[in-house]
Amino acid sequence: MECVTEVRTAHTAELDAADLRAARALLEEVFADGLTDHDWEHTLGGVHVLVWEGAELIGHGSLVQRRLLHGGRALRAGYVEGVGVRADRRGRGHGATVMRGLERVARRAYDLGALGATDEAAAFYVARGWKRWQGPTSALTPRGIVPTPAEDGCVHVLPLTVPLELSRELTCDWRDGDVW
Repeated sequence: MECVTEVRTAHTAELDAADLRAARALLEEVFADGLTDHDWEHTLGGVHVLVWEGAELIGHGSLVQRRLLHGGRALRAGYVEGVGVRADRRGRGHGATVMRGLERVARRAYDLGALGATDEAAAFYVARGWKRWQGPTSALTPRGIVPTPAEDGCVHVLPLTVPLELSRELTCDWRDGDVW
């Protein structure tokens, strides 16, 4: 018997405690190498796409607003966080379903989409039209702009309403935990 897949798009404020517990549990399973409290916090406050198979959450992703500095401008970015699909459900298009929902929101509300990708996930995003940022990255910290060379080559953008020069510097706003 095949389970019916349901896709739900909702703001964090619209999710109940059970939904949030299910999302965090899924991400802890997907990111077995460690989902920190900061990582979890980064997924909150925006729009979530949840893929349910019956009563089980099998896919999740969120899009939160961030400010990125590029070319002398502060850009409103839809930043992708917490994308994951349960291991036994991968390869069936659920990740694409999550991203399609997040990209739809990004296209309607932001200057660009952005995300930090692992080496394993980069090809997935590139195949969807995301562009690897080729220039240096940095963060606007309480001490000023600080280079983030460990993130160079990991950041991807989805160009939307503003021209981007992918070889120039891209600076993210400050947050606790991983800045990208």
